[in-house]
Amino acid sequence: MAAKALAEVFERLRLPGIVGEILAGVLIGPQVLHWLEPNAVLSAFSDLGLIFLLFRIGLEVKPSSLKRVGGTALAVAICGVIVPFAMGWGILTAWRAPPIEALFMGVSMVATSVGITAEVLKRMGVLSLRSSRIILAAAVFDDILGLLALSVASSVARGGLNIAGIALTAVLAVGFTAIVANWGSRLMQRFVPRIHPNLNIPEKEFAIAMAVLFGLSVLAVWAGIAAITGAFLAGMAMSETVEKRVHDLTAGVTEVFLPFFLAGIGMHLDLITFRKRETLLLTGAIVLAAIVSKLIGCGLGALRLGRREALQVGTGMIPRGEVGMVVAQMGAGFGVISQPVYGVIVAMSVITTLVAPWILSYSFRGARRN
Repeated sequence: MAAKALAEVFERLRLPGIVGEILAGVLIGPQVLHWLEPNAVLSAFSDLGLIFLLFRIGLEVKPSSLKRVGGTALAVAICGVIVPFAMGWGILTAWRAPPIEALFMGVSMVATSVGITAEVLKRMGVLSLRSSRIILAAAVFDDILGLLALSVASSVARGGLNIAGIALTAVLAVGFTAIVANWGSRLMQRFVPRIHPNLNIPEKEFAIAMAVLFGLSVLAVWAGIAAITGAFLAGMAMSETVEKRVHDLTAGVTEVFLPFFLAGIGMHLDLITFRKRETLLLTGAIVLAAIVSKLIGCGLGALRLGRREALQVGTGMIPRGEVGMVVAQMGAGFGVISQPVYGVIVAMSVITTLVAPWILSYSFRGARRN
């Protein structure tokens, strides 16, 4: 209720409604009104919201359209990993933090929360643009590269570097993504028409879509990458098969669960982080670096498309969202990052997510709508 109410207020003020939903979490969370705190139930609903969002976005993306921008998207992802990592690691090193703490900061800067960007692009009606397709494809590569970076950091935190384990994870992640992206759509075009007439259950096409969605999400986790990547690939595999009814039902379910994801990000903001001047300055430096590093790194990978599209791609990769917070939680679990640095990473994740819709709206201003 709070998320939708603030979204309505922001939309009436001609501001991104998604920002209102995130701020609703700050308002009703432990920092202001103390009505709710992050818990397992809210986290489960949040995960469902993100999974359905990426599935819905995937339903609107044809595999062939992503393949055409695959080379550029890979360049965007690689540059968008190297530059943020270097800046995050460099700032913590200059702050005289321990090397392992600087490593986790660099990894937290690498990740991109594509769910935020995808929702903004969807609401603006620009998903069909080349720059939007590059962002979505780069996010898939980014997930794999971010996973490998986190695997390295986790191995170092445990006291060693498990090269064999990291290599196996890389092979599984790349193999799973390549197989689904290349052959998933063809398989669904053959499979769905054959099984559909033999089912008697209501909304049978939607039931098939849900089976594919959760099946590929589970397989994605098993392969070592995020469930949302499996959800996006599932949507893309079904995009040329399902009818509009499936799109409508998916959109309805997404609207139920997505506010839990958006408000949940706001709930994690810890205002205590900003009490000490030194920590506040570090937060400012990290947030600025998080924004600039993606603009430079991802923009550099897309520079051959022209400055305008490079800017659009760079802004699309800015939000860190829940991914950055996962890195912070893992570092805290290993006992290798301090409470101030943990707070800085969480603040960076929330703030980049809050500002991304505004920057995206500016960079896509005047762009051709779907």
